[in-house]
Amino acid sequence: MISSYAWYLREALKKIWVRVVSFAVLALLAAGLARLLQPYLPEDLALKTGSQAVDTLLGVLTSSMLAVTTFSLSIAVSAFAFAAASATPRATVLLQEDRTTQNVLATFLGAFMFGLVGLIALHAQFYGASGKVVVFFFTVVVIGLVVVALISWIGHLMQFGRMGDTLDRVERAATEALRRRLENLYLGGRPLLDVPTDRCAPVLSTETGYIENIDMKALQDHAEDLDARLFVHQLPGALVAPGVPLMSVAAASISDAQAEALGRAFMIGTRRTFEADPRFGLIVLTEIASRALSPAVNDPGTAIDILGRHVRILSKWHEPNDCEVKFESVFVPPITLQEAIEDAFRPIARDGVSFVEVQIRLHKALGLLVQTAPEAFAQACEGMAREALERAEAAGLMPSELAAIRSEMSRYSRPGDKAPPEI
Repeated sequence: MISSYAWYLREALKKIWVRVVSFAVLALLAAGLARLLQPYLPEDLALKTGSQAVDTLLGVLTSSMLAVTTFSLSIAVSAFAFAAASATPRATVLLQEDRTTQNVLATFLGAFMFGLVGLIALHAQFYGASGKVVVFFFTVVVIGLVVVALISWIGHLMQFGRMGDTLDRVERAATEALRRRLENLYLGGRPLLDVPTDRCAPVLSTETGYIENIDMKALQDHAEDLDARLFVHQLPGALVAPGVPLMSVAAASISDAQAEALGRAFMIGTRRTFEADPRFGLIVLTEIASRALSPAVNDPGTAIDILGRHVRILSKWHEPNDCEVKFESVFVPPITLQEAIEDAFRPIARDGVSFVEVQIRLHKALGLLVQTAPEAFAQACEGMAREALERAEAAGLMPSELAAIRSEMSRYSRPGDKAPPEI
């Protein structure tokens, strides 16, 4: 987990206005340098370089870029709406944070801001004829950025917002979040095995929302000041409300000010995020599969595709042999493989119960995970397989279909397990 300041900075840098403001700053820099350098530039340099046309170039940027920005923004909004309708609204945040889209829109709108600020400085006679040379070269650079952005935008639009593109984004986000968590399973703290009940003071939430980040460094600093051990109860992605314990402090008592300071280490927002919550990516993929299996959509192929993506994500699971402990006084619970398996497969087993091809592929996926790491996956996957078989039996599938499901299930069942009953 990163510090509170780094987390707020990262969230701010995701906003498109940061890039737009940078173009406005570039325009002010160009005007300032033009005024500063014009005494050192020869008067006829503007004629030699053709920079007298800078006012025309700035006018073209101002008049054209606003229209291009509006048109491009309408395309992006349409892609967001299509992704929300065809996949899930939870996935649209990944499209909205797409760097190519943000860079292109920021370049177009920033070029408009650059031209507008440049024209204001030009008509206010902020610099003379020789100073136009500096602004001219800055304008050429901005035009080059616009051309590169246009080429990038054209190629990007070929697949932006399509179902495959949305699934790829969610899979990458889930894989990266899981990789980071497995490399730092306890967020840099020590494993929480058992919370002592004696002499522990709870720190309660004062807000309602989802935990988006935990400032582990701040918790360690507070623990050292209090000379106490801290036991974290809620991980990123957990929904909390006022009065819900965020953590416990192994101390006889703590003051209200100390409890408030500890509570500020938990950043609480209105929605779950992909970065610090590996389970959320699995949930979003499964939600897309559930929508595809609904009678209104009737697209089992998408659900089968997502089962394969779950295998790719979860096959990277490994039990860490030795986790680096950076925060000795903070104890953190791990995410469990059982929870991940349930997030990934239970809704598909429920909503795809009447699709024998989905059921067979589900058991194939569970079998592949068991083959990947039997010690880690066997218990969780076999429990999920039995649950899926019970759902299929209750759904009234044909005996031949149930036999095919049992046959696939038997490929990875352990010899000591009880064989599924025949019907």
